[in-house]
Amino acid sequence: MTLSVALQHQFSGFTLDAAFEAPEGVTALFGRSGSGKSTLVNAVAGLLRPDKGRITLDGSVLLDTGLGRMLPPHRRRMGYVFQDGRLFPHLTARQNLAYGRWFAPKGQGAEMGRIVDLLGIEPLLDRRPGALSGGEKQRVAIGRAILSNPRLLLMDEPLAALDEARKAEILPYLERLRDEVRLPILYVSHSVAEVARLATTVILMEAGRVTASGPATELLADPAIAPAMGLREAGSMILARVAGPEEDGLTRLETGGGPVFLPDVGAAPGGTLRLRILAQDVMLATERPRGISALNVLAATVEEIRLGEGPGAMVRLRLGEEHLLARITRRSVRLLDLRPGTKVFAVLKTVSVGRENVGTAT
Repeated sequence: MTLSVALQHQFSGFTLDAAFEAPEGVTALFGRSGSGKSTLVNAVAGLLRPDKGRITLDGSVLLDTGLGRMLPPHRRRMGYVFQDGRLFPHLTARQNLAYGRWFAPKGQGAEMGRIVDLLGIEPLLDRRPGALSGGEKQRVAIGRAILSNPRLLLMDEPLAALDEARKAEILPYLERLRDEVRLPILYVSHSVAEVARLATTVILMEAGRVTASGPATELLADPAIAPAMGLREAGSMILARVAGPEEDGLTRLETGGGPVFLPDVGAAPGGTLRLRILAQDVMLATERPRGISALNVLAATVEEIRLGEGPGAMVRLRLGEEHLLARITRRSVRLLDLRPGTKVFAVLKTVSVGRENVGTAT
């Protein structure tokens, strides 16, 4: 199922002029606050009529201003999860879920028990929203949206109002939603960590325009967009197969550049994980290092070097079929005589990949 969006809209002091296509999976609209992400999602939902535009979902026309056609929100079959959940305060979690199910076409929709199990909300069913934590409210809100049997799930920064502990609690449920329900999702976020954990496609927005788009693995490893992501947050996402636990409590993972050892990740051997590796945590060497404490030394090839405006540089490395970013200094580039095609070793500390940067893969 493909979502195609092309629209223009003028606000006071701000112009939205954006076009993109979102394939199946989780498409993340990423950008700073005020870049137009929520406006785009509201237009897809039918909550905003743009000045000009066309929106189609799997060939079905939702909006075409040229033809004077705008399908009302209730006929678009969209599930919408807002920042604050927006549960009905006088209803229990069970009743909120049943409200979502009421909108599903007769005889269609997910089975409530399955969604309750998927989101881990069985113990919450008889509580009202006032007795739920922020993360619990969001899980119920997600369940309500899914039970309406939407063609597309819209999520507008659903974790933005949560603290780090609550985000860590809910992210695994979002991964399960992506991997098990396989419902197309348009996900708004300004968090690189969330995008790296969840997205299969990334749409980068700035000042009302789409500046880059593509598969998450490729876009996140593109040195050209590192400044837009924020240099401290810039990094890449690689896939790793779980080989198994080690005797000292570490888990061995296999990547295209060699083994990676991380503290116990709680995943079964044979499974595949997403690893988000910050560019600033990667060191480079032209010879395999010896006598160092870092356990992770990956064989790689320099593919691209992008010099920054200051003393820094961003280097894109190839690890088998994937890419890794390293943020080093211009001086290091010169001293190591780095250039495209140079064989190097990427050095990564075991403790530099935190649990929040390890997710499941589809």
